[in-house]
Amino acid sequence: MKKLSSPQILSITDRVFDHLFQAITQLELHPGAKLSEAEISDQLGVSRQPVRDAFFRLSQRGYVQILPQRGTLVTRISEEQVLNAMFIRMALECACIEDVPALSADQIKSLSDILEQQHIAMQADDGPKFNALDESFHQRLCELAGRGHIWSLILEQKGHLDRVRWLSLAFHQNEALTEHRGILDALTIGRTDRAKSLLKAHLNKVQHMLPQIREENPALFAEQ
Repeated sequence: MKKLSSPQILSITDRVFDHLFQAITQLELHPGAKLSEAEISDQLGVSRQPVRDAFFRLSQRGYVQILPQRGTLVTRISEEQVLNAMFIRMALECACIEDVPALSADQIKSLSDILEQQHIAMQADDGPKFNALDESFHQRLCELAGRGHIWSLILEQKGHLDRVRWLSLAFHQNEALTEHRGILDALTIGRTDRAKSLLKAHLNKVQHMLPQIREENPALFAEQ
């Protein structure tokens, strides 16, 4: 881990939390991994108290389990939490896309540029970049609906889903990009109803892939 260098507007605990949250949701810290308060404080260049506080916040959200006298573990992926996160995200994003107005040429280009960069990232086999652009596309849809603040709510809720999405994007990038293009095509011709239907199917794909992902990564999942 790199030492923290986030803007000072965030507290040290916030910065530690954000760092660990990203590492967990992007599977840099694997489910089942043991976390050391001392090691993380040394790695990030902070005292142990903000690390302890971040562990507590992560435990409240179900990402780590604090075991007295035994240490702190990254929780394994819970299918129930994944499906709950997917439900919340789908409800919020589908509501947003209904409010997307007729797009201007500049707005269409802004979305097209994201998808072109996503294609380049896929060709370069750059998974982290592809995933970041995936986020940018969905965030932009919320912003175009005049609901940019909703994306912040989605980010808070979808962490458990992201761990599975990170696994799925490794072998479904082309499919995800094709689905994004379909959503943009529908919005370009003013078919928000069609765009909503495509978005719903796109977001729901994780549910259909979940059994396969679990079968291929059994050690990452909690027992049912």
